[in-house]
Amino acid sequence: MTDNHPNDTIRLMLERGSVRNFEDRPIPPEIIRQVLEAGTHAATGGNLQPYSIIQFEDQEVKQKVADLCGGQQFIAQAPVNLLFCIDLHRLDRWAVLQVAPFTATQSFRHFWVSFQDTIICAQSVCTAADAMGLGSCYVASILECFPELITMFELPKGVFPVVLVSLGYPKMRPKIARKLGPEIVVHHEKYHDPEDGDLLAAFEAKYPGYRLEVNEERLAEIRKVCEEVHGMEFADLCLARIQEQGFISVIQRYYGLHYSANYMPLGNDEFVRILEEQGLSPFKVFEPSRRE
Repeated sequence: MTDNHPNDTIRLMLERGSVRNFEDRPIPPEIIRQVLEAGTHAATGGNLQPYSIIQFEDQEVKQKVADLCGGQQFIAQAPVNLLFCIDLHRLDRWAVLQVAPFTATQSFRHFWVSFQDTIICAQSVCTAADAMGLGSCYVASILECFPELITMFELPKGVFPVVLVSLGYPKMRPKIARKLGPEIVVHHEKYHDPEDGDLLAAFEAKYPGYRLEVNEERLAEIRKVCEEVHGMEFADLCLARIQEQGFISVIQRYYGLHYSANYMPLGNDEFVRILEEQGLSPFKVFEPSRRE
């Protein structure tokens, strides 16, 4: 037993946490090599490995990416950053060199699996980093600056950013976030909705005692969001619930103030356009093309 866990692997997985404060010391190249070697041995559909990893350590580049990602300074502080990308360009080149048919850049099936493979690789890298005494943090906000990253890192057609991971030695042990347990997220044989009371109790256990103070500015913003996505009647219901409970709940904060429900769906067509400009068209009707 290791600290009441059956082994070190389970301990690492149960005690992991996102690190956003790194020591000012480099990661030895051999450590990075071992971590990346472990990551590239992750599961992948057809063993095709349709991903690439852009490793960058230049301070000017790190700072620019931090600024692009909303000023998240831990990106600039981390000694190493890894940009995980879908990479169908490499497979396309292989097909050309071997005179093989290729439509992966136009296939939703390939896009879907490639996205999964890229994330599986990233998670394997993070687990390996934890095992080597490093800490990591995923940065999903790169989706707000896809064109800039594509240009900055000279990504060819068929290569598209998915997620950024910042790596380094943590200044302190990360806080372990509470999670919903298997009794809520695991469904046996078929999907099963828990009773309302059980679901609310599970979220209360995950966010114990969370109460965001009510003020006029927050109420006005939540009302605006509710009206734009569900109409005035729903906005009245939401504000009545807030006034009744005397606080803003976690879910009301998440989708009313943080991941605002009126903002998050905006630009869906723009994301698809950026994908297509980068040579990926998984959401269009397939049209055969000549290839010499």
